[in-house]
Amino acid sequence: MIRIAVFAADGCEEIEALTVVDLLRRAGMDTDIISISDNKAVTGSHRIVFGAEKRFNDVNMDDYDALILPGGMPGTNNLATHSGVCTTVKNFAASGKLLAAICAAPSVLGGLGVLEGKKATCYPGFEDKLVGAEVLTDRVVADGNIITSRGMGTAIDFGLAIIEYFADTNVTDELAASILYK
Repeated sequence: MIRIAVFAADGCEEIEALTVVDLLRRAGMDTDIISISDNKAVTGSHRIVFGAEKRFNDVNMDDYDALILPGGMPGTNNLATHSGVCTTVKNFAASGKLLAAICAAPSVLGGLGVLEGKKATCYPGFEDKLVGAEVLTDRVVADGNIITSRGMGTAIDFGLAIIEYFADTNVTDELAASILYK
């Protein structure tokens, strides 16, 4: 079974985290919300408090097939300054595992050098942080093991792109239809 980790940092964009988790679970993918702090309670950028199932220090990231970074501020900055997150991103990139980031969070990938030679997108104003990438303005950009997306309004597209990475388009089409999307 596919195992996916969604890193939740205080100050993350709640919709970008929770919409994706909801879609992945509807598709039958084993998805864990992992708090990068010592607390399982995460306070999003709009002061919505939600619970993570696990804490970063309690998991073995080798057990996961994909890593998702929600954006939002200061959540993205909290991801970028967490040494464990940075090490995990580099390890996933080196092993070819899926890395997916939305909104401002692709800047974390750019800052760690994993977008070199890749196509990527992000929230407007963060383009200069996608170091080494060919920057596009598409809603979602998939390039090999990297999926990036623009922001809260593209969260469903982003989630469906992650599902399609692991499953065929029939799964994503059926899920999109079941939630009355498009």
